[in-house]
Amino acid sequence: MSRRVRRKVAKKGKDKVVLPSLPEIDDEVSCSDSNEAVDWTSLPDDTVIQVFSCLSYRDRASLSSTCRTWRALGVSPCLWTSLDLRAHKCDVAMAASLASRCVSLQKLRFRGAESADAIIHLQGRTLREISGDYCRKITDATLSVIVARHELLESLQLGPDFCERISSDAIKAIAFCCPKLRKLRLSGVRDVSADAINALAKHCPNLIDIGFLDCLNVDEVALGNVVSVCFLSVAGTSNMKWGVISHLWHKLPQLIGLDVSRTDIGPTAVTRLLSSSHSLKVLCALNCSVLEEDTNFTANRYKGKLLIALFSDIFKGLLSLFALTTNSKKVNNVFLDWRNSKTKDKNLDDIMTWLEWILSHTLLRAAESNPQGLDDFWLKQGALILLSLMQSSQEDVQERAATGLATFVVIDDENASIDCGRAEAVMQDGEEGGINVLAGLARSMNRLVAEEAAGGLWNLSVGDDHKGTIAEAGGVKALVDLIFKWSSGSDGVLERAAGALANLAADDKCSLEVALAGGVHALVMLARNCKFEGVQEQAARALANLAAHGDSNTNNAAVGQEAGALEALVQLTHSPHEGVRQEAAGALWNLSFDDRNREAIAAAGGVEALSSLTGPWILDSGASDHISEPEYGKDDWSRKALAQSCSNASPGLQERAAGALWGLSVSEANSIAIGREGGVPPLIALARSEAEDVHETAAGALWNLAFNPGNALQIVEEGGVPALVHLCSSSVSKMARFMAALALAYMFDGRYQVL
Repeated sequence: MSRRVRRKVAKKGKDKVVLPSLPEIDDEVSCSDSNEAVDWTSLPDDTVIQVFSCLSYRDRASLSSTCRTWRALGVSPCLWTSLDLRAHKCDVAMAASLASRCVSLQKLRFRGAESADAIIHLQGRTLREISGDYCRKITDATLSVIVARHELLESLQLGPDFCERISSDAIKAIAFCCPKLRKLRLSGVRDVSADAINALAKHCPNLIDIGFLDCLNVDEVALGNVVSVCFLSVAGTSNMKWGVISHLWHKLPQLIGLDVSRTDIGPTAVTRLLSSSHSLKVLCALNCSVLEEDTNFTANRYKGKLLIALFSDIFKGLLSLFALTTNSKKVNNVFLDWRNSKTKDKNLDDIMTWLEWILSHTLLRAAESNPQGLDDFWLKQGALILLSLMQSSQEDVQERAATGLATFVVIDDENASIDCGRAEAVMQDGEEGGINVLAGLARSMNRLVAEEAAGGLWNLSVGDDHKGTIAEAGGVKALVDLIFKWSSGSDGVLERAAGALANLAADDKCSLEVALAGGVHALVMLARNCKFEGVQEQAARALANLAAHGDSNTNNAAVGQEAGALEALVQLTHSPHEGVRQEAAGALWNLSFDDRNREAIAAAGGVEALSSLTGPWILDSGASDHISEPEYGKDDWSRKALAQSCSNASPGLQERAAGALWGLSVSEANSIAIGREGGVPPLIALARSEAEDVHETAAGALWNLAFNPGNALQIVEEGGVPALVHLCSSSVSKMARFMAALALAYMFDGRYQVL
């Protein structure tokens, strides 16, 4: 990643100060005293604080440690009004260390039960908003303590994963402790009792936004008592009595938006709610099977109200209901036009903000479960809605939309298969085009938003037709920058970025883009330094794909010349994870086609590593029936055991390891080393494999090894002749038959003086 900016350097002793090369200061620089150093601590305080505000928490802390002045500015209250701890392990000790900075903290996001336990140690008495995910292990006791310490709380959100250990007792504690509460959204609570809801109605008079999502039981009658509620969601909640609801909830005087998505609501209840409620503007009923099965139901007969369902035109409905104007020719830009509108309407803003939130939640659930019958919706509206939501100013909406987009295009995780129709829907130009949106979000300062955007690019880059579009939209540069930006402690974003680059590097033209963007250095850095196997595997795969275009570009040589690249790949062949070993061996195979790389791999210990990689697998005693005893002789169990142990590895690993040895064995010195390191017996075992790719590469390696008399003798002594003869007569691969015949010829033809 090289940003080519002209720079001037002023020197003083060993220190260097890099100055921007701007025309208006060129003369000053040339005329200034070359020994004069810049005193960065003399910058105005507000300038330093502005710089701090653009940094991550980790970088902010690092910069604060440079001097006393910046340490004091680094704890300025204005820098710590919002805190997102999800990317960090937040325990009691960490929370206590942050407490001095959190005197003015107003907004907090956390992840997991351990972080929840630590929240009170932040001593953020001024907290107004708390949002948490991965909340399955959070208990009533923990939640009760949190709300008791933060009586100014106005918003509490826990989800979208289920809050399985939270009960109505904790909800009552929320009501008693947080009288200023305006928004409460909880997911997966087993039972929300009448007492808990009535406590909210009594003690939280400003509660306007309630969400009890994916709950097992919610008291419908009690919800009818919360007269302050404007926005209510019971999406995914089961056991709802819709007859009772339709006779009660339409009386809620302030109810503007109601979300009943993913429930069993029917047309009768929908009709009564829309026709009887004077305040209701929007009813969202996406993925409600009972409603959708009624083919006679029409959504357009309720003037001044909007029903959002699979069979309704959502974008057009929003335009007509709120009299939104659009400057674009496409009605599906309604969310974008609303965000860019110069005329602000608070009521409209509240509705659209709520709609963004509930739509992102419902569409993510639908993408994850992938129910039948949604293909038409995804192609016509769903993909465009997700693209619109990805540009929301609400970061949690961005995250869910990006996750949903990355998820719904995939139809088979194991085989990395995508739905072409859905992928094309993402690639369309709505809302500036899906690839542009994803590439933009990959640059987000929010790590989780960037992570999900990278995941979307990873999935879409599976399609050959999409690789060029991603590169043209700046996706390659964005992905490489991601690796440098989140180079430590961010395994999820690094795995997704490396995976996307691996897919893109498989394309000849895109592989050049990856290299030009600094991708070789970034990927080698991951291979050398990251300990997470998912990142290691994708980084090795990306380097393998970059090196696979030896005939058409110079990436093969570039990877080999990158400092530490070959050593890192050799080291990865020792990984306990087979996927990492396989991709590392594949990268070494591709790199071995370059003469300089071939020798450098050997110097880095590649011969020994690959020779051991093909051999030391554990014997599977259950495989003994697959090898006929007469072929080896009754007493020759060592070779038989080796053949059986080789069969325990995946064909992919077997092929790549044998292929790498084939490439290295072109060198006579390497060929001798392979024989010396015990590489011959496992290659003979792989030559007996039923997998065409495996025995083909093994035969090629044995052919190269047969040039050396010592190796040729070893091939004969280890039973290689019958294996090669068998390949000559029975392999379906012409290449395998040819290689086996050449190996036999070189071993026994007197003209070559091998045997």
